[in-house]
Amino acid sequence: MGPAAFFLLLAAALSLVMTLAWLLVLRGAKSGWVDAIWSFLVGSAGMAAALLPVSGWEGDGERRILIAILVGLWSCRLGLHIARRTLHGGEDPRYARLREEWGQHWRSRLFLFLQIQAAAALLLATTIFFAARNPAPGLRWSDIAGTAVLLIAVLGEGLADAQLTRFRGTSTNKGKVCDVGLWGLSRHPNYFFQWLGWTGYAVIAIGPAGTWGWGWVALAGPAFMYWLLVHVSGIPPLEAHMLRSRGIAFASYASRVNAFWPGPQNREKPT
Repeated sequence: MGPAAFFLLLAAALSLVMTLAWLLVLRGAKSGWVDAIWSFLVGSAGMAAALLPVSGWEGDGERRILIAILVGLWSCRLGLHIARRTLHGGEDPRYARLREEWGQHWRSRLFLFLQIQAAAALLLATTIFFAARNPAPGLRWSDIAGTAVLLIAVLGEGLADAQLTRFRGTSTNKGKVCDVGLWGLSRHPNYFFQWLGWTGYAVIAIGPAGTWGWGWVALAGPAFMYWLLVHVSGIPPLEAHMLRSRGIAFASYASRVNAFWPGPQNREKPT
């Protein structure tokens, strides 16, 4: 199978799965299942991008297997976390807000929104494709460095999610804003580590010398995730919800803690 056929088939599969997710929501499923499905979908697409034979893009076998394991690990952890949260929680406030804004057109707007998510999954799978297809023989130091970044990202995101879950599970914290652990260094440490993982694929794709031109295309992954998380569907709608639901407590937290990049808190009172 050539690369054009591979990506066309992959795009069709991604679109079909997100259409099925749309139908689930129309039948009354919680919208949070969309994010769980998307997480598993990106992982499946990434593993296909790493392992399936594509003419002229054989790459190194060890690297392809390594990439498949890494993307599978990331996908399973994130997807299962979101699935558990959705199963035991209420409606995702971001989707609830979108449905309110879309009004009577919410069905068609949600369909388009989920097809955009399918396109985003295709872009991320392309990042993984170039990481896995780097033609350099054998594993190099860049593979080790990229793997280290990915593992740190998975562990960091998992720790952030666990800290938030534990905080929310304590009755005395009801109505409060989580500012413990990693949440005292960034208002969205889970998003930061989500973004960090995609830089790991770029490191592997570019390689030790950076002479393989296609490898630089993998920078589209972290660039896209930063834009998406910081400026579009991540921080803006979530923080708008937090301001509505937590008010002054969240405003005080936001004045002390960076939104995305981890760093020390600003202990000075806002003027």
